[in-house]
Amino acid sequence: QVQLVESGGGSVQAGGSLRLTCAASGFTFSRKFMGWFRQAPGKEREGVAAISVGGGVSYYADSVKGRFTVFRDNAKSTVYLHMNSLKPEDTAMYYCAADPRYFRVGSSDYVESTSATTWGQGTQVTVSS
Repeated sequence: QVQLVESGGGSVQAGGSLRLTCAASGFTFSRKFMGWFRQAPGKEREGVAAISVGGGVSYYADSVKGRFTVFRDNAKSTVYLHMNSLKPEDTAMYYCAADPRYFRVGSSDYVESTSATTWGQGTQVTVSS
């Protein structure tokens, strides 16, 4: 059974940091491109970041570039999202995803879901001003 379990969310003040963790099981983690998405109430889900199977290449939405870092530990089947300089607009439910769509157009990165994407249950991040 494929499972993705997120943890590490919480409530922080603007400018603070959090590290989200996604523990994966039920598939060959080291062969999957991994990603992070978020969704705020009343808004569409958006791709935040993604990382290649070996961790050598990463992609970030323009809204988080320079502030968020995605990394993975294939030996532990775990992917992380380190969030720095958090802003109130970062408040959302954050979801881990296996096998997202990713591409770059010019200098902008895009992370999207596909019919093959597998999701975790989400972890809430709340940033107060």
